[in-house]
Amino acid sequence: MLTPPLSLYVHLPWCVRKCPYCDFNSYQRGTEGIPERGYAEALLADLDQDLAWIAPRPLQSIFFGGGTPSLFSGESIAQLLRDFAQRLPFADDIEITLEANPGAAEHDRFDAYRQAGVNRLSLGVQSFDDVTLKRLGRIHSAGQAEQAFAAARRAGFKRINIDLMYALPAQDLRAARDDLVRGLALAPEHLSYYHLTMEPNTAFHAQPPADLPDEDLAYQIQDQGQRLLADAGFSQYEISAYAQPGQASRHNLNYWQFGDYLGIGAGAHGKLTLADGRLWRSAKRRNPRSYQQLAGSEQRLDSAAAIADEQRLFEFMLNALRLRDGVPAELLTERTGMDPEQQPAIVAARAKGLLVDNPKRLQASELGWRYLNDLQGMFLS
Repeated sequence: MLTPPLSLYVHLPWCVRKCPYCDFNSYQRGTEGIPERGYAEALLADLDQDLAWIAPRPLQSIFFGGGTPSLFSGESIAQLLRDFAQRLPFADDIEITLEANPGAAEHDRFDAYRQAGVNRLSLGVQSFDDVTLKRLGRIHSAGQAEQAFAAARRAGFKRINIDLMYALPAQDLRAARDDLVRGLALAPEHLSYYHLTMEPNTAFHAQPPADLPDEDLAYQIQDQGQRLLADAGFSQYEISAYAQPGQASRHNLNYWQFGDYLGIGAGAHGKLTLADGRLWRSAKRRNPRSYQQLAGSEQRLDSAAAIADEQRLFEFMLNALRLRDGVPAELLTERTGMDPEQQPAIVAARAKGLLVDNPKRLQASELGWRYLNDLQGMFLS
């Protein structure tokens, strides 16, 4: 096994308001505000504990996710990046992404984030229809989203992602097309285009909107969107990720290629390759207050365990098959120690035509892409 690339995920869990579809570990900001300094100290204590598990190696990417990371000040983000750099070397071409809410109050922070070293911004737009945005619980308007994008460009961001959802309440083909056309008009480098789902433990799951598109209409919207994106020069490199040439998210690619990543912050998950060859997964306490109190101790962990040998193939393939072009077959050996030619499930999937007939690649065929859940399920032990 070779040591994979290393990334860092930083979870900042506060939002202005919790959206009814969101199942992320996020919490509405209280009247007392966000404890930026105390939480930043907890993040560093957490990171120091995690670093005891691995040998130092360069960070290829950092991702500030949430929640709404843009609620944190530019100075807090800058100080965190300085502190991270004291603990781990940064790759010369490190990608540093920060998720931002298009709410107008945060636009003036884009300059500070850029000066801090953030070089990629992800804007959670979701829709360009104001009525739909209100139904989704978003606090911004379509116009504010466009203003936020323009402000990010003025701040010097040359890599911007836009998040858009489809199959939204009362959405028809024309409305979905209008959403996507308006997003493409901004000329982002990357676009996340994904189906609204009713996730457990969300308000929408408890009480779904009555006017959601049916399955046939949702498929038509998806097909229309994929054609529009392709015509605009975007390639679909993952289930819901589309990029201009050379603009794929390096951080997310590392997840899907079964790289290593440190996960710090309340509820953050990590996956590491240990010196003895074990593949280690961890998750941190979800409650921000408890996490902050215990970040410097073993009690910060909600769970931590090695991936069982019989689960390695499934975990690898679950991620790799999300990529439209799959991965080189040799990556399975490099990241798990397993020989792809000795895996009966891989042989069976090729025989059924669900994997491409190429021993040098692990990639879903067109049939396998259509029935991706079934294909991934073949690798369960």
